[in-house]
Amino acid sequence: MNFFRGVMGGQTAGPQPSGAETIQKLCDRVASSTLLEDRRDAVRALKSLSKVKIKKRSGYLSERYGGVLFPETEMLTFLQKYRMEVGTQAMDHLINILQTDRSDSEILGYALDTLYNVISNDEEEEQDESEDENAQKQADDLGTQFTETFIQDPEHITLLLTMLEEFDFHVRWPGVKLLTALLKNQGVQVQGIILVSPMGVSRLMDLLADSREVIRNDGLLLLQQLTKGNAAIQKIVAFENAFERLLDIITEEGSSDGGIVVEDCLLLLLNLLKNNSSNQNFFKEGSYIQRMKPWFEVGDDNSGWSAQKVTNLHLMLQLVRVMVSPVNSPGATASCQKCMYQCGLLQQLCTILMATGVPADILTETINTVSEVIRGSQVNQDYFASVNAPSNPPRPAIVVLLMSMVNERQPFVLRCAVLYCFQCFLFKNQKGQGEIVATLLPSTIDANSISAGQLLCGGLFSADSMSNWCAAVALAHTLQDNLTQKEQLLRVQLATSLGKPPVSLLQQCTNILSQGDKIVRRGSKVQTRVGLLMLLCTWISNCPIAVTHFLHNQENVPFLTAQISENLGEDERLVQGLCALLLGICIYYNDNSLENYTKEKLKQLIEKRIGKENFVEKLGFITKHELYSRAALKPQPIFPSPEQMLFDHEFTRLLKELEGLITKAVHKSSEEEKKEEEVKKTLEQHDNIVTQYKELIREQDAQIQELKEKVSSMTTQTEQLQATVSQQQSQIQQHKDQYNILKLKLGKENQSQSSQGDTQLNGLQTEELSQLREELEELRRQQTLLQTQLSEKDALIDSLKSAAKAAECPAGSDNTELLQELEALKNQVQTHLAEISHLKAERQELLRRAEAGPSDTAPPSDGSSDAAKAELENRLAAQTAEMEQLKENRSGLEQQLAAATSTAAILQTEKAKLQTEVQESKKEQDDLLMLLADQDQKIHSLKQRLKDLGETVEDEDDLRDQTSDEDDEDED
Repeated sequence: MNFFRGVMGGQTAGPQPSGAETIQKLCDRVASSTLLEDRRDAVRALKSLSKVKIKKRSGYLSERYGGVLFPETEMLTFLQKYRMEVGTQAMDHLINILQTDRSDSEILGYALDTLYNVISNDEEEEQDESEDENAQKQADDLGTQFTETFIQDPEHITLLLTMLEEFDFHVRWPGVKLLTALLKNQGVQVQGIILVSPMGVSRLMDLLADSREVIRNDGLLLLQQLTKGNAAIQKIVAFENAFERLLDIITEEGSSDGGIVVEDCLLLLLNLLKNNSSNQNFFKEGSYIQRMKPWFEVGDDNSGWSAQKVTNLHLMLQLVRVMVSPVNSPGATASCQKCMYQCGLLQQLCTILMATGVPADILTETINTVSEVIRGSQVNQDYFASVNAPSNPPRPAIVVLLMSMVNERQPFVLRCAVLYCFQCFLFKNQKGQGEIVATLLPSTIDANSISAGQLLCGGLFSADSMSNWCAAVALAHTLQDNLTQKEQLLRVQLATSLGKPPVSLLQQCTNILSQGDKIVRRGSKVQTRVGLLMLLCTWISNCPIAVTHFLHNQENVPFLTAQISENLGEDERLVQGLCALLLGICIYYNDNSLENYTKEKLKQLIEKRIGKENFVEKLGFITKHELYSRAALKPQPIFPSPEQMLFDHEFTRLLKELEGLITKAVHKSSEEEKKEEEVKKTLEQHDNIVTQYKELIREQDAQIQELKEKVSSMTTQTEQLQATVSQQQSQIQQHKDQYNILKLKLGKENQSQSSQGDTQLNGLQTEELSQLREELEELRRQQTLLQTQLSEKDALIDSLKSAAKAAECPAGSDNTELLQELEALKNQVQTHLAEISHLKAERQELLRRAEAGPSDTAPPSDGSSDAAKAELENRLAAQTAEMEQLKENRSGLEQQLAAATSTAAILQTEKAKLQTEVQESKKEQDDLLMLLADQDQKIHSLKQRLKDLGETVEDEDDLRDQTSDEDDEDED
């Protein structure tokens, strides 16, 4: 430990060992010692040698090394040498300690601190301004070299990530600092290793949840270095719930009133969101924009703005601008602008804009932020137009801002911010352009109030060249891509002095450029002239009426040609180029309404006075200017100094469009011009024809779409009708089944009737003959009645026959069978009636014989009379028996007739119902057939129209053939 005694100032005898030898011995102890305490002491010593804190006193160091007092520069070299020796000899041993001694947190902390001292380029001391820059550069290079050595094996980074999982403060905090130093020195390489390491980013995100603020705060610095310029890591960090955690920390720390931790959180948020559309969309969809609104709720007392609060609020405004930057995709920017308006963030920013006591840099950044929040958003622009300043009387915020813009006593950056705000307010806002131009028209001028138009005109003709330029550019933006306002602005009249007639605004602008009085001397400044020329070029471009007004002044064209043809200095060459552009616009957009200044005459004038090549060369000088290239990059007017404020972003876009057109127009001859006019007319005609065809095609497309919809609806109707037909067919089948069931019931009833049985009479006495006669008379009356009923039934059967013949329906065959059965029943009844008639005749004959027997023939003897009497009695008994049988037959026939009558009535009722249902079904089928015929006709016409329009339509014959083929295949 002689070295340490020398460091502490003690005197020792004998030669002192060198620093390299001491470090070598310590490294050997680290590598060979078996006791953990020895290794720990050795690592602690290496840590002390790797970084010695320096205290300055009059240019010399207070510590003595070997009793020698070193000058400052020599001491720095001496310490740098020790640092290099520790890094060169001990790095492998320290890494081995991290791998083997995981159980001892103290030695791990010493090893991590030593590696951090070797790799880090941060100086703990405040260096004097006279410090040798070469020494500092060498220190930076040394840290980079050790970093490269450390990350040669990616496992070292993985090992370091595992160290961060240790909760012990003495391990986790040095690990965070070491990884931060590695990212500072070799950010891209370390980011690549962490990106492919399993759960690498997640382990680092856990640092934000650490309850120890020092680790959490250093974790923020680590994540800042980790997310720089790496979109993949930025996405992973964002989806690890970084936005939620960072916004919670900002809220806990006091938002804009918080300390350095809030600043670190905001810097990390900027890293995650800037130029990362995926994270921006995730931030918006996660409703995190709404959580930004409380950041800007500043109190009424704005006098106590600390430096940290200004820094925090400045970063918060930058964060808002990142979400609505013009370089983002238009859709993403529009959605963020809409969200900021709906959640009240825009309103809060406008409140800061109109508040008093706000620092100038915060006010400037707020104006820039409001500018981009309203840029291109009609709703936000309309709201901004309605904002009033808290003055008496209230004035629109636009007027208050323009007053600052044309005030030469205001800061330069503030005036640039107001100009940018005005430009963003008018960007794609024709309504706002019309409102600004309307304040200049004679019918709307209010002498008692200051309007935006009055401020712009005042700034345009003021003595301050910057006010001239800003007012000219602002007026140019009121005319950008708006032909109506260009024509309206021609009506603006200005009163230049008492006793003189008013002149137009266009005339006054040209007077400043062309006349030789006091106005021109003020306008001879390059900035003023460039601003006026940009205004005139924007005004008359694509507006033939404005070109005619400009050429109507006889002094304008000679002034432009004189300016272009002169040989002037570098600054004046820019004015010459703009004059050439203005003259070229007069040629290209000339409608030849002025005889002295037609296109051809202006080109001849250029060829004689200037020369075409010289003209094109002067025109091309504009795009070669450095300030032109700088202005073309971003819409926001950012200039290092007022003298470099020359070009506007929108004007660079206009020049880029017109330069080639004007060059071609100047070089074209009259014949080419005529040919081009003819070609243009032909193209216009062709375009008109194409437009007509396009309209026709659109109409036909609409008709086709309508027909397709009709076909679809008719197809649906057809399917419904087919379903209805199928349902009705099933109902008809059900009726047929019911009819068959009734027919079966009728057959069973006929079979159930039994035939008549034979009866016998025991005997018939003579005295019963009178009674028999009465019965015969009764039978005659009943027979007559039966004959009448039979005739009625015959008529009924005939009517049923005629009705059955008349009915043409699926049930006709069944009715025919019923009629046949009725005919057989009638024949059977007639047969029975014939038998009754025959029996009646025989009975009459017997009665006649019985009456004539006693009177005509006398009995010869008792025996013969008894025999005759017995024979007569037998015959009478037989006749009586036959009569009884006839009565029974008659009753059976009457029953059969009644049954037949009831059956016929039932059948007639059922038949009537069936006929009614058949008629209804037939009527419905006829209606369906009519509908199907109409649909077929409509489908045929639609197919014909589709064929005429070029659509491919399958014919029904093809479909039928295909269907029949499929049916054949199914049968096979």
